[in-house]
Amino acid sequence: MKHRAIPPARAELLAWTAGLGASTADALACRSGATVASARASLGAAAHDRQLARHKPLAEAQTLYTVTRVGLRAGAIEGLEPCRVSPAGARHMIVSAWVAAALERRYPDATVIGEPALRLRERASGMPFASSVLEWEGPRGKLLHRPDLALVPSGEGQRPIAIEVELTVKAPRRLAEICRAWARSRHVEGVIYLAPPPVRRAVERAIAASQAEASVVVVSLDSVA
Repeated sequence: MKHRAIPPARAELLAWTAGLGASTADALACRSGATVASARASLGAAAHDRQLARHKPLAEAQTLYTVTRVGLRAGAIEGLEPCRVSPAGARHMIVSAWVAAALERRYPDATVIGEPALRLRERASGMPFASSVLEWEGPRGKLLHRPDLALVPSGEGQRPIAIEVELTVKAPRRLAEICRAWARSRHVEGVIYLAPPPVRRAVERAIAASQAEASVVVVSLDSVA
């Protein structure tokens, strides 16, 4: 069954949202340089056409938009699935979408990909691209830790930079193990943790405990504004 062609701007919006998992009007406005009202209208139009789904699991937070199966077909997006949104993960999705947009604005020659797009890329290649290999194993062997985002330079042979959006304090041992895994990851240029002050201090302790200072840094979440 053939589907009606959609405008390039709509196709690009669907692909960007699917690759991140979810987007917001604020993130789209930041990325495109449009007003929030204009971005909200673009997302609303795609939702009206059933290509995006609206989610508002937190009353005080922004609305999240995810690509539907209709949207995946309309945008000819292969290998990705509609993203699930839960109250527990909504705030992290909102902030990650905004960080992705802000990084694209700051580094126009690079590409920013989210975890769904990264998972697809690594599944196709059969090897880590911007993920770290953890010390412990699962039923199928070594486990990967995927970052929230990856900043991929456009130059030939340049390694990606893993971006971790850390909003809550993880257990110290687990965080240190992740930092050690990042320190061993020679396929990434480095790792940037973006965190609010209380979480930033916990990440700094984990970096020191794992002796990962040469590969991993943590900066204020506000620094990407």
